[in-house]
Amino acid sequence: MILQALYDYYQRKQRDPDPARRLPAYGFEDKEIPFIIELDADGALLGLKDTRQLDGKKKVAARFLVPQGVKKTSGVAANLLWDTAEYVVGIDTKGKPERIVQQRAAFRERIEALPAQDDPAIRAVLAFLGRNPVAELASQPAWPEVLETNPLMSFRVAPDTDLVCQRPEVLDGISHEAAPIDASGICLVTGRSSDAERLHNAIKGVWGAQTSGANIVSFNLDAFRSFGKEQGANAPVCPAAAFAYTTALNHLLAKGSRQRIQVGDASTVFWAEKADTVEDIFATLFGDGDDPDARTGEVRALYEAVHSGKFDGARGETRFFVLGLAPNAARISVRFWHVAPLGEIARRITAWFDDLAIARGPNDPEFPSLFRLLTAIAVQHKANNIPPRLGGDIMRAILEGVPFPPTWLNAAVQRCRAEQHVNTLRAAAIKACLNRQIRQTASRHPTSEKEYRPMLDPTQANPAYRLGRLFAVLERIQEAASPGLNATIRDRYYGAASSTPVAVFTTLLRLKNAHLKKLPTGRVVNFEKTIGEIMDGLSDFPKHLALADQGRFALGYYHQRQAFFTKSTPAESTEPLEETL
Repeated sequence: MILQALYDYYQRKQRDPDPARRLPAYGFEDKEIPFIIELDADGALLGLKDTRQLDGKKKVAARFLVPQGVKKTSGVAANLLWDTAEYVVGIDTKGKPERIVQQRAAFRERIEALPAQDDPAIRAVLAFLGRNPVAELASQPAWPEVLETNPLMSFRVAPDTDLVCQRPEVLDGISHEAAPIDASGICLVTGRSSDAERLHNAIKGVWGAQTSGANIVSFNLDAFRSFGKEQGANAPVCPAAAFAYTTALNHLLAKGSRQRIQVGDASTVFWAEKADTVEDIFATLFGDGDDPDARTGEVRALYEAVHSGKFDGARGETRFFVLGLAPNAARISVRFWHVAPLGEIARRITAWFDDLAIARGPNDPEFPSLFRLLTAIAVQHKANNIPPRLGGDIMRAILEGVPFPPTWLNAAVQRCRAEQHVNTLRAAAIKACLNRQIRQTASRHPTSEKEYRPMLDPTQANPAYRLGRLFAVLERIQEAASPGLNATIRDRYYGAASSTPVAVFTTLLRLKNAHLKKLPTGRVVNFEKTIGEIMDGLSDFPKHLALADQGRFALGYYHQRQAFFTKSTPAESTEPLEETL
C-alpha cells in the first residue's frame, strides 16, 4: 500500500504542467554537483567551476538532472558522466592506487558503452580523460578543496550550457539502458509482468539514519530468502516502480521540502491523491516554523474551511497520506502510516486544536506546534530526551481521532512534579489527554465526569481538580501576604499535594490562617469565599491520587492560577477582582 501510494504520487508529479516541478524521468535523478569540469570542443581544460553558494553558514551545490547513480557497495561501480573525483579524474584519497586505476577504467567504460560515440561532447570528454587530468586541474584555484573533500564532479563542453550527461545523445543511450528486461515475475506495485529489481535505491533524509541512505525494501540474510528467492525477488518490484517510489520518497524527504516535518524521532512526509493546498499547510500546522503567526493564520483558515463546507463533496473524498519513518540500523522502519479522506483529516486536525485550547498568557502560542508540546514534557526541554515512540503515537492518535498515549499524560505529570511548575504547554497536553479519555469512556458507558473547558470551570466537581484549585488559592494567599517571596508552597509541597493530599493539605490550611491575618478584610472575605466554594465539593482529602487524577490536580491548579490574572466579569468567575491584571 505504501509503495503503491508513492508510485501514484510519482506519476502525478510526472504530469505536473510546470516542468520545474516534475520529478526526474526513469533513469535520472536530481543531484547536487559541487564542481563542473569545463572543456572546449577538443577536450582542453577551460576551468573548474564551483557551483556552490552560501546558504546561511554552509555552501550548497547547484542541483542538476543526471543519469541515475548506481548503488555503491564495497566493489567498483561508476556512474555515467558524473561521480566522485576518485572515479572522474583518479585522485587517490585512501592510499589505494590499484583501486583508483580500476575506478578510472570503470568510469571510462561507462562512457565508451554509449551508442553516440561520434557525439563531439563525448569525444571531448574522452580526450580529456585520455590525458593526465590531475596534472591539468592542479593549477585551478579550487583544486586543493577537491583533493580534500573528494566531491562529485561532472562535465560541460563549451558553448553548451547543459552538462554533457544532459545532452539528447546521452539521454537516448540512457533510455536504451533503462528499457524493460525480459519479464519473469509479477510486480507487486504495477501488477505487470517484469523482472524484480534486485537492489532498490537508498532513501535519504530520514533523521538519524545513515547519511548515505537506507532502505525500506531490503533482504540480505538467509532467513529472509524464503523458497530460495534472493534479495528483491522476495518482494518483487519492477525496476520502473522501484525507481518511482524511491524518487518520490526522496523528493518528499529532501532538504527544504514543504511536505515533511519531524515528529519526535519520526521523519514524517505527507501528500494527497490529487494536488491540494493542504499539502502546503500541513507542515505549518504541526511543524515548528520560524513564524508562529503563519501557523495561527493557517489554523484559522482551516477552521473556516471546515465550518463553511469547503471539504464537502469530491475534495473531501480525496485521500490523504501520512507516512512516519524512523531509522533502524541500515534500514528504515515505518513508524506509522495513515490514509484517510481529506475532509476527515481536516476535521481531526481542528479537533486536535480544540483539545489543546486552554487559557494562556499573552506570550503563549494560541496553536502550539507538536514539537514544542513534546519538548515541554522532555527532561531539560531537550529534543533528545523525548520518548522515542511518543511523537509517532501522538500523530497516530490525532489522525485516527483516538485517545492519546498514556505515556504523554505520564510524562506531562512527571515534569510538573519534578519542576514544580505547570506551564501552558503541559496543561494543554494534560487537558487534551483527559478529554479524549473521557470521550472514549462516555462512548462505552455513562460517566458523570464532564470534559474540561479551556478556562476555569467552577462547576467541575472532580475532587482532584478541586484540590488543584485549592492549592493555587493557598499559594496566592501566601503571595499576597508576603510580596516578593522567592519561594512559595508550590516549591516545597507541590509534589506531595498532587500525589498524597492528606499528608499536606491539613498543614497548608492551618498555615493560611496566619497569612490571612496580614491581609485587608475585603481580600480575606474574597479568599475565604473562594475556598468555601472549592471545598464545598470535597468530602475528605484522599490518601493517594492516581496518575490521571494528578493530571486533573495540575489542570485545576493551572486554571485557578490563570483565573487570578485574567480579567473577567463577576458572572464568569467568583475570583477576587482585585487579583486581575
